[in-house]
Amino acid sequence: MMAGLRVIDCGSCTTIQDHGRFGFRRFGVSTSGWVDRSSARLANALVGNSPFEACVEFQLAGGRLSVEDKEVAIALVGPDCPLRIEGSFVPSNRSARAKNGDIVEVGPVRGGVYAYLAVGGGIDLQPQMGSLSAHARTGIGGKTLAAGDRLPTKAPERGKLLEAVPTTGDDDPIRFVAGPQNDYFAAEALTLLAQCPFTVRHDSDRMACRLSGPELRHLGDANIVSDGVLPGSIQVPGDGVPTVLLRDCPPTGGYPKIATVISSDLDRLAQISPGGIVNFSSVTLDEAVAAAVLAKTRMDRTLSSIRPVSLGPTTESLLSVNLIHGSTDGL
Repeated sequence: MMAGLRVIDCGSCTTIQDHGRFGFRRFGVSTSGWVDRSSARLANALVGNSPFEACVEFQLAGGRLSVEDKEVAIALVGPDCPLRIEGSFVPSNRSARAKNGDIVEVGPVRGGVYAYLAVGGGIDLQPQMGSLSAHARTGIGGKTLAAGDRLPTKAPERGKLLEAVPTTGDDDPIRFVAGPQNDYFAAEALTLLAQCPFTVRHDSDRMACRLSGPELRHLGDANIVSDGVLPGSIQVPGDGVPTVLLRDCPPTGGYPKIATVISSDLDRLAQISPGGIVNFSSVTLDEAVAAAVLAKTRMDRTLSSIRPVSLGPTTESLLSVNLIHGSTDGL
């Protein structure tokens, strides 16, 4: 029997996601994929997977899974999201082994919204349109996970357990570039977007981060002929409150887009919990490109920090600390 994980229970928005479904937007098919790409990429790296393998994506709530048949390597990456195997706590940003019959418990995502469980070798399901990513609204790629679902896994060679030192994030404002329809709004609208706080609404999901805050007033009709949108597009419907589209967004939309969240800040925005405050700031296109380069450098630094887990003190670690607490006169 092939190794795998069996879902015991999980939150209602738990899905399988990989890097996404590309080449089908012109047919009306959403890209989908991990909402927080950086966390998923690190989870895969910690179990020795390629960057594009599918993970279990948990949204706010956690879950429990049992290991079937063979030992597997697993890693969980998410903001303040605890992982336990048979009741034993696994430190953050570290892979661990779970053997046949073990219960893998993922706690609630207390420091954000999304967490990612990667399995060594990857999840062995049949892709649809080149991806395992589930788009829950259409059923493309599968449905949300539920008790009893089995996730077969590929069989990797047994490797070392790994740990990483992630680059510290920041609490800077979420940056945006103006357009493509910022001229559809009153002159003060972009200033309000850049200077006023907004609150993440509780009806936010994988399709959009819905906000409440000051009204961004339209100059005319709040509806336009539908045109292209993408993750990061900031649409403003008739109520004047912005909505930032995320990975499950459709290919087109019919509300004016006042701005676009830059790619390097989209993961961070998606991890702001319902009720959390979002502050925006405006940047130029050149600044957005520079931010993308810096984000890649930080990710590369995190991946290069990955090393085998130390299972005990080494000569090097003992020599790096002061082991003498004091001294006494033997006479």
